[in-house]
Amino acid sequence: MRWYHYVAFFFGGAFLVNTLPHLGNGTSGYPFQSPFAHPPGIGLSSATVNVCWGLFNLAVAYLLLCRVGQFELRSWRCVLPMAAGIVWMSLMLAQHFGKLHGGM
Repeated sequence: MRWYHYVAFFFGGAFLVNTLPHLGNGTSGYPFQSPFAHPPGIGLSSATVNVCWGLFNLAVAYLLLCRVGQFELRSWRCVLPMAAGIVWMSLMLAQHFGKLHGGM
């Protein structure tokens, strides 16, 4: 594998985990923060905007994980960078949204 495959898998994991809060809240009908709110990332966007943003994140994750290189779920060389991206983005989201929702 080339070095940029590892980078793509890392960011693929980050985009994949960012799908969860937006799709979860959007499909439940709840407004939630998004980059399109005012102020960005702090104000609330509609459920529809969050569903669209979640689906966009899912599409980017698919492109980075499935269309760059040869991602194999049974290969540690593929899974570790993806898992690192998931952990990194999960911790960032927990800190950011925790401040807004009283979780920190």
